[in-house]
Amino acid sequence: MTTKTKQKAESATDLAQAPLWDVIVWNDPINLMTFVIFVFQRIFGYPTPLARKLMLEVHHQGRATVATEPREKAEHHVHQLHGYGLQATLCKHD
Repeated sequence: MTTKTKQKAESATDLAQAPLWDVIVWNDPINLMTFVIFVFQRIFGYPTPLARKLMLEVHHQGRATVATEPREKAEHHVHQLHGYGLQATLCKHD
């Protein structure tokens, strides 16, 4: 095994063992439901049925966990969601 291959394997192992974080989107009275579906599709690449399901969870329950990821990626997604005017936060995954 080359040094480069070994480093990639160690990086993948470290990432797999990294603690996960939930990306939570909160309900707001401003954004239209269709817009929220669009944002979920644009940022996460979710198909329409999943994006609609998550949007309805936000709408009816006040919030939804839309992704569970390593911290850096989760922070990036929260930043993207803020850029679209959605309220989003991080929470350490149990």
